[in-house]
Amino acid sequence: MNPTHLQATHLSGPVLIIGTGLLGASIGLGLRARGIEVLLSDLSPSAQAVAQDIGAGRVLEAGQAATPQLVVVASPPDVTARLVSQSLRDYPAAVVIDIASVKASVLAELQQDQSLGPAELARYIGTHPMAGREKAGPVAARGELFTSMPWVLCPHELTDAKALKTAQALAIDLGAVVSRMSVEEHDQSVALISHLPQVMSSLLASRLQDTEPHALALAGQGLRDVTRIAASDPSLWVQILGANASRLVKILYGVREDLNRLIGTLEEPEAAGARLDLAQLMSEGNAGQARIPGKHGAPPQSYAWLTVLVDDRPGQIAQLLTEIGAVGINLEDLRLDHSSGQDKGMVEISVLPSRRQELIDYLDSHGWKVLQ
Repeated sequence: MNPTHLQATHLSGPVLIIGTGLLGASIGLGLRARGIEVLLSDLSPSAQAVAQDIGAGRVLEAGQAATPQLVVVASPPDVTARLVSQSLRDYPAAVVIDIASVKASVLAELQQDQSLGPAELARYIGTHPMAGREKAGPVAARGELFTSMPWVLCPHELTDAKALKTAQALAIDLGAVVSRMSVEEHDQSVALISHLPQVMSSLLASRLQDTEPHALALAGQGLRDVTRIAASDPSLWVQILGANASRLVKILYGVREDLNRLIGTLEEPEAAGARLDLAQLMSEGNAGQARIPGKHGAPPQSYAWLTVLVDDRPGQIAQLLTEIGAVGINLEDLRLDHSSGQDKGMVEISVLPSRRQELIDYLDSHGWKVLQ
């Protein structure tokens, strides 16, 4: 069966992807779905072979000539600058980008590279697609990984218009939402919204290592939510945290102050002002959480939630969603929780407040158990 190609609206190709892990292979899959020629290269023969087998592109054999329109360096941060430099020299007509999750250290290394002049650096721009999965490697790749996700472009003072336009074309063709920042602004931002959550999740999950199984059996969705990203690849995060340490550590100083404040309050929970301090700490968390953009990047909205109890058997959730669709109510969000030790599950549904009671009445009348 021939694959169905979407129209490529910006890039013409070919595109060479250096690094065939999760992100590199996902870029390849997304571009191939749009009919763009993709070449693959990786130091790991098995990784590039898997990427080729799943349809992410064609392996560029050693010694084979290539004239790519764009080179995407999708390798680990500690080798990114070296591979960008090599690509700028190997492909003098190509725009070269990287997708590493830290930008300032890569640019600084390239600017200190004596083999690169202004003309080469003009063809380079650092970028960062804010997408990923806990799973790694090309087998986890998805062509739709970047759809509606932020893709940050970080032009420097020598970046020319062609390089900027080509990098933007890649992001748009993959369905991403493009934004532009300086390398410093980017690294400060991801230290807070990406690197700090990873560290906090890992620290919390580490507390569970020696926990008794009967205690873990009590875990609910809250613990699963906040420890989900603790399953991330340690070797990759060692590089990311090291490269952005100076920015992350300043945020951690603030976290340490808050922890010390909390510890001091909890050491004397009956002291005057202790309850007020705890309430203020929780309220500050409420205020911060409310600032996270909502659906489709729109301003946060206050949605109404309800919980539906479902049997743990095939087709139940599909049936529930079908019936909600039949009444014409749009789901704003959906979460699944599990009843520990029971053959029941809970589907948490978010809708506009004006439709909540209507949905409850409809589900009740069709035999669903709604927990309000």
